[in-house]
Amino acid sequence: MHKFGTVALIGPPNAGKSTLMNHYLGQKVAIVSPRPQTTRNRISGILSTDEAQVVFLDTPGIHQLRGKMNRFLLEAAWSALAGADVVVVLIDAALYSSKPHMMDKELKPLVKPVAETGRPVLVAINKIDRVKDKAALLPLLARTGELWPEAEFIPISALRGQGADVLLKRVLDFIPEGPAMFPEDQLSTAPVRFMAAEIIREKLFYQLRQELPYTTAVEIEAWDETAREGMTVINAVIYTAQKSHKGMIIGKQGASLKRIGSEARLEIAELLGTKVHLELWVKVRDGWTEDPGFLRAMGLGE
Repeated sequence: MHKFGTVALIGPPNAGKSTLMNHYLGQKVAIVSPRPQTTRNRISGILSTDEAQVVFLDTPGIHQLRGKMNRFLLEAAWSALAGADVVVVLIDAALYSSKPHMMDKELKPLVKPVAETGRPVLVAINKIDRVKDKAALLPLLARTGELWPEAEFIPISALRGQGADVLLKRVLDFIPEGPAMFPEDQLSTAPVRFMAAEIIREKLFYQLRQELPYTTAVEIEAWDETAREGMTVINAVIYTAQKSHKGMIIGKQGASLKRIGSEARLEIAELLGTKVHLELWVKVRDGWTEDPGFLRAMGLGE
């Protein structure tokens, strides 16, 4: 008996959805950062074993921020529920055990859409390794049980892998029988160009301070695997919404941009298994976060 199914990973920003998916796949498919709202697209990760093939859908964090880009992100997250066989809701135990007043604000918007799917629901209580006083989890579990009375609750640490096997076993219990739909060595449906752009964007999150990364987008303008033997030549554009931010991205004598490019190049080379020559350019595009045409062209929210 072989199983095949799709699992939607849903939750507030920075709940650990991307970290959990990367853990299951054994390598990074979705970018991560300590900051919320890093994920902008619905990204698939494919786990293949002898017994099953599971497609995880990593989604943008559910939030209440306004603006066209944020609306696109929410649409991407909600659309993942439609085709899922199982819904896994991730919640941040470290955050809610110390700030319980944030629970209802962040979790209530999830309750109705998740319930309306009619799919099995597993609630992963994530980041338990960061909760020193385990007694602080009790009110969190009680309130979450009120929100999803029919769900099963599994404590995990996506970062350390604690409890992840238990969660996966329950996922496999729910997904239907079926043949594998993807080659066993395929880890994602995302094209490598998209993944390269995401790697560059991740380095922006780590390099730039405060809210600056949220005003940036990355587009691969050129991709040439034939210009130089044994090397992929990539030209990418970093768009920023404000002229004043361009200099901050480039840095003094180009130091910031060079660091971003160097770190991204190494990771893209590892992804492709070849040498990479990466050229980065920074362009200002006023108001891109509110331009639906540009957002669609960039694939945001898809």
